[in-house]
Amino acid sequence: MKQKIIFLLIAGLVISLGTGLYLYHMPDRDIAGSKSDFTLSADALVEEYLQNPQAANAKYLDDEGESSIITITGPLEDISEDFKGQLVLLLKSPSAKAGISATLNEGSVLKATDFKKGEIYTLKGVIRSGASYDEDLEMYENVILEKSQISNN
Repeated sequence: MKQKIIFLLIAGLVISLGTGLYLYHMPDRDIAGSKSDFTLSADALVEEYLQNPQAANAKYLDDEGESSIITITGPLEDISEDFKGQLVLLLKSPSAKAGISATLNEGSVLKATDFKKGEIYTLKGVIRSGASYDEDLEMYENVILEKSQISNN
């Protein structure tokens, strides 16, 4: 009986370790090589989320919360860096309540000097969160786009 328990514990540990290693080394989703599911303006995506967040999530996210690949076009309002040193581009029209905050891929070799504020850019990426209004802070929050890259399609 004691040997069966030890065997089951070791088997469980090996299965858990194998699953963990598989998930850790699983390749990232290939955004660059994939076709966009949706193409729209930054303002249109923001408005969809501000008007009806549930409908926008149903449209752009699958049942497990995985985002569709989205191509967004809009004017560049700001350029910053996140805590990892990755570029974050804010696409937002001057009259819009919120914009698209897009973090470029980790492997991106682009620099802030490669961009000009006010120019129109097209980015492809996946949604991490939609635009919303934060009543506590009394401000609009941007749509957050991850794994973004400059797109030609």
